[in-house]
Amino acid sequence: MSLLFAGASVAASAPGTASTADHSKFEELAGPFDSGEAVTRACLKCHTEASHQIMKTRHWTWDYINPDTGQHLGKKTMVNAFCIGDQSNEPFCQSCHIGYGWKDQHFDFSDGNKVDCLACHNTGGYAKPSGFAGNPVTVRSEYPPGSGKFVEPIDLAKIAQTVGRTRRDTCGACHYNGGGGDGVKHGDLDSSLNTATHALDVHMDKDGLNFSCSDCHVSDQHAVAGSRISVTASDPHPALLRGERTARNPATCQACHGDKPHKENLLAAERLNAHTDTLACQSCHIPAFARGGVPTKMAWDWSQAGQLTAEGKPFQKKDDHGHVIYDSKKGAFVLGKDVTPAYQWFNGKVTYTLQDDKIDPSTRVPINVFHGEPGAADARIWPVKVFHGRQPYDTERNTLLVPSVGVPNDSAFWYNFDWAKALAAGAEATGAPYSGKYGFVDTQMLWPITHMVAPKDKAVGCHECHTNGGRLAGIDGVYIPGRDHNPWLDRLGWLAALAALLGVTLHAIARVITHLRKED
Repeated sequence: MSLLFAGASVAASAPGTASTADHSKFEELAGPFDSGEAVTRACLKCHTEASHQIMKTRHWTWDYINPDTGQHLGKKTMVNAFCIGDQSNEPFCQSCHIGYGWKDQHFDFSDGNKVDCLACHNTGGYAKPSGFAGNPVTVRSEYPPGSGKFVEPIDLAKIAQTVGRTRRDTCGACHYNGGGGDGVKHGDLDSSLNTATHALDVHMDKDGLNFSCSDCHVSDQHAVAGSRISVTASDPHPALLRGERTARNPATCQACHGDKPHKENLLAAERLNAHTDTLACQSCHIPAFARGGVPTKMAWDWSQAGQLTAEGKPFQKKDDHGHVIYDSKKGAFVLGKDVTPAYQWFNGKVTYTLQDDKIDPSTRVPINVFHGEPGAADARIWPVKVFHGRQPYDTERNTLLVPSVGVPNDSAFWYNFDWAKALAAGAEATGAPYSGKYGFVDTQMLWPITHMVAPKDKAVGCHECHTNGGRLAGIDGVYIPGRDHNPWLDRLGWLAALAALLGVTLHAIARVITHLRKED
């Protein structure tokens, strides 16, 4: 997979945000540049603190201690249910790292020249092909070696001279493609957002607000707000003032709209605003995900990988729409479009199953768990993508395994289709104990749904929840009229309705009598 950065033509952001500097006039950027690091050295002559700031962020370290749980997390060491793990696959996976040259555990995270400025700030033509350890290609290169396939070089000077603000497509070059392809992981992030219509997302509508990611995910010294690892699940506060310095997360809905956003007539607004004490905004305003025409993976079975043709060659199968549903390298997939989310209580705390955690293979293993007590003040009912995996584990130690897959050598699964070798190489790279015996276990992973916000007239209708078998079937901790029934409440409701009907009737009779008396 080759990640193209800013391959599509997308407006930078809202009007009036053009740069005050023309980088094509800077002698330092005249080039030629023989490496990404050479470009960074030129950038740092003016932007002296940029690398120092970047190196303090999770985008750089891929390493994080969750303040809520104390777990040691981050892409560098975590296990997922998609591509499974990074270690042993660095030269392939690190095309999505904002650095150059991370090919193994010896990468120097203290070298500011290895920070990749162009990954986020290019305005077109930039690419970091998988397999090159996060380096752009500056000379024509055969990859994989001996394959007869070549990667063409890019002009780093030209790209450096046209840098600008981050945009949806620069962020999306990595965040859309997590899990190995467009839309695979998140469900609410894919390339359709580069040219979003109003129907797809009211904030990113290319002909409307045309938000960039950074309009919500505000950065301070290159630290970007918002995280799926530590989520702000409830934010019961008014809107932030523009430019306000606060410890609150500026990427929440409430940061702009406040916690009582509905402004319809008094009765309707009061009724809708009362829902915000229980529901996340996204639960009503994102009726479905993967709505832009790009399917998302809903299931991935690694145990099916390794099937070959009669000639011993890997192959792919596609559905009627041309989407891959089987790949010898990766296994079998279930895809989804226009998917109705699942719903659950969530207070923002997430715990993860890590590689040294013991699992129970007799049941589906949760890769992550969203916490939240039903009805608790700090929790809301959130929409989520529920993803099902089947992935390798150590059958004696009952721990998840990370395979070596993507680096061209005899131990990588994509080049030998030998699980025993791939898992042994992965265990050696991660330092995890491995018995040498493996099997496959069913897993589950949750993803919060928070993009692809629909127009208000396409929000979830009242009847979709306030009914038996509706969207919130099985959600405890809240009484939902129409779904739930309590004899006393039902009687009170009928009495209130009858009282209202009687009041209207008496009022009508009184008006008629008054009218008749006036005629006399």
